Amino acid sequence: MYNQIVSFIKTLYAGTEGTIPLHAPCFAGNEKRYLEACIDSTFVSSVGKFVDRFEEMVADYTGAARAVVCVNGTNALHMALLLAGVKQYDEVITQPLTFIATANAISYIGARPVFLDVDRDTLGLSPAAVEQWLKENAQMRGDGCYNRTTGNRIAACVPMHTFGHPVHLDELLEVCNRYHIAVVEDAAESLGSFYKGKHTGTFGKIGVLSFNGNKTVTTGGGGMLLFQDADLGARAKHLTTQAKLPHRWEFVHDAIGYNYRMPNINAALGCAQMENLPLFIEKKREIAHRYNAFFEALPVSFFTEPEGCQSNYWLNTLIMPDKESRDEFLAYSNDNGVMTRPAWRLMTQLPMFEQCQHDHLTNAHWLEERIINIPSSVVL
Repeated sequence: MYNQIVSFIKTLYAGTEGTIPLHAPCFAGNEKRYLEACIDSTFVSSVGKFVDRFEEMVADYTGAARAVVCVNGTNALHMALLLAGVKQYDEVITQPLTFIATANAISYIGARPVFLDVDRDTLGLSPAAVEQWLKENAQMRGDGCYNRTTGNRIAACVPMHTFGHPVHLDELLEVCNRYHIAVVEDAAESLGSFYKGKHTGTFGKIGVLSFNGNKTVTTGGGGMLLFQDADLGARAKHLTTQAKLPHRWEFVHDAIGYNYRMPNINAALGCAQMENLPLFIEKKREIAHRYNAFFEALPVSFFTEPEGCQSNYWLNTLIMPDKESRDEFLAYSNDNGVMTRPAWRLMTQLPMFEQCQHDHLTNAHWLEERIINIPSSVVL
């Protein structure tokens, strides 16, 4: 069976030389032309027309009222949490099955992650798990929601749309709104994914995208904040550009600011990539459909988009029968020229977060032992 899978993947990516990567960037448009224009302008740093254009393109595509670029997705998530009002010693609900940036950004503030279980049909934070934990641990006070055991404020909830598949947003938002907990969407992997016709990252107070080299759209490195409140977006722009007040020559700053500005040269790459995003999503979904048809005849489950969603299928995902078969196929595929990867180690199993609060994490442990990501690059 493993030979069948590897052979099929090599057929999908027949033009690839050497090892087939997990997700390679696709440069098929105006990337070189825009980069040359950026260099010719001499505005290669944090000021330039491509920065503004990139923000406008992402806002238009996602339906956000305002989009603000950052140097990477982790910085964007850090800024989102600050703007959502998270402070030192606050608690932030999130999921253990996630890339470490989610938990790191919470920690940068001095806040404390609370890791709750995921749903098997989304791979993301479970609204039922959040509601159950809050019923058992939360206490409402005049100024917000508090953990009755620790006494700390429960300030935010950060769901992550795992591998581009949206979580159950309606249910999660209903629970968090009831407990007055701000939702910050970690949509780093889900550019091009829609929940009930609306783009991920535009449901919560703030959403965050990533443009790392392995993402559907890349700027080399980069991130984006999405806002439905344009005024909050303007505040984000101010803080991420060192909180500098506009003046022709004076340097005056009115707050603790952050040098989270995306350089114009990265934004130039992003503009060219955004022009082809609809094509990228179309091709990625075609690959996913071919995978799904192939795996129907095998004792391996290909993960498909949740009901009511249109996923970008950033990383195509297999659910193996057990951990033993997962490890066997990881070894076989990587030994035979096809890059595959397991899910991340659960955050609660890392030394920095092993003392954090969590629930039973039944689904998270089950999925961690079975998930494999397989090649998902765009094929034109």
